[in-house]
Amino acid sequence: MSAAKLRLLVGVLAVGVFTAGCGGSTGSTGSSGDGPVTLTLNLFGNMGFKDLYAKYEAAHPNIKIVERTSAYNDHHRNLAAHLATGSGAADVEGIDTGFIAQFRAQPERFVDLRKHGADGLKDRWLPWKWQASVAKNGAQIGYGTDVGGLAMCYRRDLFEKAGLPTERDEVSKLWPDWASYFEAGRKYTANKPEGASFFDGGAQIFNAMIGQAETGYYDASDHVVVATNPVVRSAYDEVLKAVADGESAKLVGSSPAWNTGFAKSQFATIACPAWMLAKIQDQAKAFAGKWDIAAIPGGGGNWGGSYLTVPAQSKHVKEAVDLITWLTAPEQQIEVFKAHGILPSTVATYEKPEVKNLKNAFFNDAPVGQVFTTAALNLKPQYQGPRAGDIQTAIRDAINRVEEGKQDGPQAWEQMLKDVERIEQ
Repeated sequence: MSAAKLRLLVGVLAVGVFTAGCGGSTGSTGSSGDGPVTLTLNLFGNMGFKDLYAKYEAAHPNIKIVERTSAYNDHHRNLAAHLATGSGAADVEGIDTGFIAQFRAQPERFVDLRKHGADGLKDRWLPWKWQASVAKNGAQIGYGTDVGGLAMCYRRDLFEKAGLPTERDEVSKLWPDWASYFEAGRKYTANKPEGASFFDGGAQIFNAMIGQAETGYYDASDHVVVATNPVVRSAYDEVLKAVADGESAKLVGSSPAWNTGFAKSQFATIACPAWMLAKIQDQAKAFAGKWDIAAIPGGGGNWGGSYLTVPAQSKHVKEAVDLITWLTAPEQQIEVFKAHGILPSTVATYEKPEVKNLKNAFFNDAPVGQVFTTAALNLKPQYQGPRAGDIQTAIRDAINRVEEGKQDGPQAWEQMLKDVERIEQ
């Protein structure tokens, strides 16, 4: 049997299992009346909702909320498997921007939120944020949580020890573009404090660079352009040159070693979409006030941002939809931003004083409200194709192989292109 026929057979079997597994629950409301209901949420990382659950449960005495979190790639891989087999998904599943196109291509596996009043809520969100979770058949599969407008977070004390400026305006002037950023990195590295590299890892810097490009891994026709888009290869080469110059701590984003890197001061800068603030505050508690926020080299760009969805296999569809409607409402998004710095995707919040004027003491009273709302309003979204998240992982792995000394840059690039070809098939 050919590989193509085998893939087709697996797909047919998966659909068959899905249909059998979902049974009548797909067409039902899933409502449990007035009885107790436990709603499960499968998320990744810290999405900022934990503080809100008690408030929701107090207003809905019959609801108990259980959040389960896992690593970014594991979460999305598990969700794909649970949808294919028709069982195992939570009542609510988080999906990152890099994977939303993959899942919106399977609208039958999610609750169409239009059937629960979504059209009346459409104007809550930035237009492009709303559209990114709309399937080709018009189904709305998710409500937006945050956006990942970019900045650069840095350690003031480490910059001072290396002889670099420490005030955020002066730091921003150091790097109007990425070439200037890497040049600043060479100066830092020449005088760096022991054990403290300039940035955390090559793959994270690469993601920020690609997040600024007009075209990333796909063109608007869903054709993968990794091999032909000069921006991808240029960013890859620039990052690996900086790695060779000793600027990288060679840490893999979201790994245990990366988490430890914050606590042990193993790097002085990190590409900082708004959601990164929560991670820094979680992992670097001893360094409150020593972190600060400057402009991102090149200006603008987006990295990440997520959605809350309700799989069709949920046994409590109505309650789950009610919950995600509440969690993503402007009032709750404001609370998440105030507590964790995770930027709302609900545009009406940007003019609220508690958002626009918010400063963050952990980041030396940086004006996070002004920095990130400006970034979001000026953001030009990049088209995300159906396997963008998997392609990003393949490129991350290539850069990691170089940092680990397993391959040189050209070897890792060639293997990555083969990996991307397999992803396309």
